[in-house]
Amino acid sequence: MTDLAWMDAIDLVAMVRQREVTARELVEAALARIDAVDPAINAVVTRFDDLALHAAETVEDRGQPFFGVPYLLKESAWMAGVRASSASALLRDRVADSDSELVRRYREAGLIAVGKANMPEFGILGTTEPSLFGPTRNPWDPTRTPGGSSGGSAAAVAAGLVPIAHGGDSGGSIRIPASCCGIVGLKPSRGRNPMPPGTDVGGLTAQHVLTRSVRDSAALLDATAGPYGGGPWVPPPRETFAAAVQRGSTGLRIAFSTESPFGFPVHADCVAAVLDAAALCASLGHVVNEGGPDLDGERLFETFDLIWTSELASWISSATKEGELDRSLVEPLSWAIVEVGRSRSAADYQRGLAGAQVAAAAAASFHEQYDVWLTPTLGAPPVALGWLAQPPDDPLQAYRRDAEFCAFTPVANMTGQPAISLPLFWNEDGLPIGVQCTAAFGAEEALFDLAGQLDRARPWAGLRPPIGADAADR
Repeated sequence: MTDLAWMDAIDLVAMVRQREVTARELVEAALARIDAVDPAINAVVTRFDDLALHAAETVEDRGQPFFGVPYLLKESAWMAGVRASSASALLRDRVADSDSELVRRYREAGLIAVGKANMPEFGILGTTEPSLFGPTRNPWDPTRTPGGSSGGSAAAVAAGLVPIAHGGDSGGSIRIPASCCGIVGLKPSRGRNPMPPGTDVGGLTAQHVLTRSVRDSAALLDATAGPYGGGPWVPPPRETFAAAVQRGSTGLRIAFSTESPFGFPVHADCVAAVLDAAALCASLGHVVNEGGPDLDGERLFETFDLIWTSELASWISSATKEGELDRSLVEPLSWAIVEVGRSRSAADYQRGLAGAQVAAAAAASFHEQYDVWLTPTLGAPPVALGWLAQPPDDPLQAYRRDAEFCAFTPVANMTGQPAISLPLFWNEDGLPIGVQCTAAFGAEEALFDLAGQLDRARPWAGLRPPIGADAADR
């Protein structure tokens, strides 16, 4: 059972099919890991052991690609009969009355949910420190952030609680924690995976998972991708995403940049990670040059700010059925963003949407020449807990600090492109530093092709954080 904690989902399924382990034993092992490790990191905030064990007993093997594999949902996800609080006291008693389409597709793929993972209130910050549940700690250094907003999901995967955990990404919320925790995090193209109507934050949001292996991410996207409910739609790939991981193309055209598109400072460790990855890509036979899309950083920041604050204010204000929003039930930063969002006009919001279209056009032009844009995932290594969530002055200072920390991820949300964070670099403090690869809209195949090569050239599967590395043997 010790080894199960560090296997990826595809290997676990193979063990089940070879009758070396049962689906129930996989779920029991995940629950035991949560008991042993989670008190040190606080990644899991909602548990449903009985539901998970019942599902493991009754699930039938119909050839599902992830048959019997335990996973975690983000606390905001919609699963029938389970709390969906978005880590806010405002919604602490809210229970989902149905499954979201993506949760349904996870179940159809054979996954078994064992609990829900921590997140910042309403997914606002790139750290996971909600007042309702308390902070999640990074398994590589418990004084540091695991990132956010899918920080509980990332910490759980990194610490070996589950091989897969769900995440949502409106400004980097899958890729940010993947970078902080040393795992794989893909934000798919806009429309690749289903989004519940009215929850895509002006087209910024996409959902997928955090994993330890590239192949798990690819195979699950094969299982869940497809149109839904009249939303945006992306043409299917020429081959499966899982096949793309093994393709091993040479001569990919890769441009790398170490400068933040918003003009924010970038830590030397993040610069070093990209230069190292660029050299690795060149050694694999790819054409690597310095460069990036022609983006107006000032307008880009305004674009994201207008869409994000307007949509978030609208969503938070409508999240309660009690009428006027009770200020005492939301955190100070959430309330400050509500006030900012309410001050924006329809014309302001439209200006934001127009700016996103301009950025998407610039990205499309860039990708006529390049297959992949290589950058740091973040502007700095994982920061100390409290630095983002508890600034000394006004609440909006956290929002400004967050923008500098998450200096590269929001671009793909505005343009709708797929982007993946890969754990290719660790600094002298033993902290993971993610490298982000972005491809043209709908071109996840290129990302999985390159990511598979980088994984084989510099495998990270054996790297285990101090928290979780020895817990199975206690």
